[in-house]
Amino acid sequence: MKILLTRRRTNAGNYVSDVKEADEYTIANEHIASIDLMERAARAFVNFFESKYSVSYKKIVVLCGLGDNGGDGLAIARMLYHSGFEVEVIVLDYSERKSDNFKTNLGRLVNKIDVRLCKADVDLPLINPDYLYIDALLGAGLSRPLEGILKTLVINLNASAAELVSVDIPSGLFADSPNGSDDVIVKANQTITFQTPKLAFFLPQNAAYVGDWWVVNIGLHDGFISQLNSGYEYTDAPMARQLIKPRNKFSNKGNFGHALMIAGSFGMIGAAVLSSRACLRSGVGKVTVYTPACGYTILQSSVPEAMCLPTDNQKELEDMPPLNNYQAIGIGCGIGTNPGTASMIEAILKNVKVPVVIDADALNIIAADNHQLSLIPAGAVLTPHPKEFQRLIGKTWANDYEKLDLLAAFAVRHQCIVCLKGAFTAIASPDGKIYFNSTGNAGMAKGGSGDVLTGMILALLAQGYTPINASLLGVYEHGLAGDRAAQLKGTTAMIASDIIENIRF
Repeated sequence: MKILLTRRRTNAGNYVSDVKEADEYTIANEHIASIDLMERAARAFVNFFESKYSVSYKKIVVLCGLGDNGGDGLAIARMLYHSGFEVEVIVLDYSERKSDNFKTNLGRLVNKIDVRLCKADVDLPLINPDYLYIDALLGAGLSRPLEGILKTLVINLNASAAELVSVDIPSGLFADSPNGSDDVIVKANQTITFQTPKLAFFLPQNAAYVGDWWVVNIGLHDGFISQLNSGYEYTDAPMARQLIKPRNKFSNKGNFGHALMIAGSFGMIGAAVLSSRACLRSGVGKVTVYTPACGYTILQSSVPEAMCLPTDNQKELEDMPPLNNYQAIGIGCGIGTNPGTASMIEAILKNVKVPVVIDADALNIIAADNHQLSLIPAGAVLTPHPKEFQRLIGKTWANDYEKLDLLAAFAVRHQCIVCLKGAFTAIASPDGKIYFNSTGNAGMAKGGSGDVLTGMILALLAQGYTPINASLLGVYEHGLAGDRAAQLKGTTAMIASDIIENIRF
């Protein structure tokens, strides 16, 4: 689990930077000078850069501001020069104020690389589309839009076809608050960021600026970072592996729970098939599928491992099934929203006593009835996509930061877990913390992928995972199976069934 370093509001109403505090703590407790910590960061950047680009790839132009991000750029330029890259340095001299680390690293370039100083727009060079530009203009502490020569240079960069790599964060992008609609921001092809991802990287509105991104460890004090009270975390492979429960050699199917999947309607039995198959692939001992009579033959032939409990109604679900003898229940996949089904959902919400995962049409039914919203059981797992979540809260959001605030507030108000599906799926817990997922790809934006996720989370709940751990692990493994499927089929050709076939717990 990676804690995202952001700004925190103090009781006095001021903001403090987690990154700045982590820097200062590391300097004080590891007895390392600030300039040496900068050298460490530059080395981490260069090591990763050299793993992606050969010395003969392109001429490198490093664009530097006057603060510590510019100091990073100067150190990076020096290291790349010593590695044999052809390097040019351009410094935008827009202020009399320069950080001490910038001045130190500028001095270290003497007799190595010529530095071009640009004080006004007329001094700026033409952007060569055959060069690779490293953006080290401004860092994560930025809180106001670009202006003057900085703005002009970024406009020119974005208008060119040149390849752009940003240091830590694209210049002009705010790390943890929304930019204005007219703000000028570097549109990087790649961003190599320090220590932890920035909150801005996880939000759709910033995708055009951040590009592909990677994190390099610069050795900030792990103990200090781990005790920070951050509202955001990032689920990575080590954290996901720690959540997986080992299976005892002498266990039997009764040890892994009996799940009830309430799914399907006429024309939507595929949702029941996908969700139940995913449930079985995710380790549940047994799964029973409650579905309309029209789905009986389909399920018995396509998912022989599942038990099928058909209703008398041929096309839709209207009566609440028996809820006892199950360790977890999943509802919503392909059930439709007719009045009889809505009444069934209300009855289930009133009577369910075990962990429940709620998806798709069940969410739409709940969203249409404020009374049913109040019946959401504590600890329930909801898995909406953005439109479904908008229906649940009855409003849209002005930007993706407001979306996160609304997500956290909903989870706290209803004491539930909400998995807001999409790239970097955001999982809000009842305490208001948000966890971003690190797996998955655009090939999963296909019908049925959500049914697969519901089945996976249901299986984990039935096996005794806590609702938050079932959500974190289910979303992670769902994305990881999607990544495996994409490697085999490609993101365009892969389908939801491919995700199921690539589940590997």
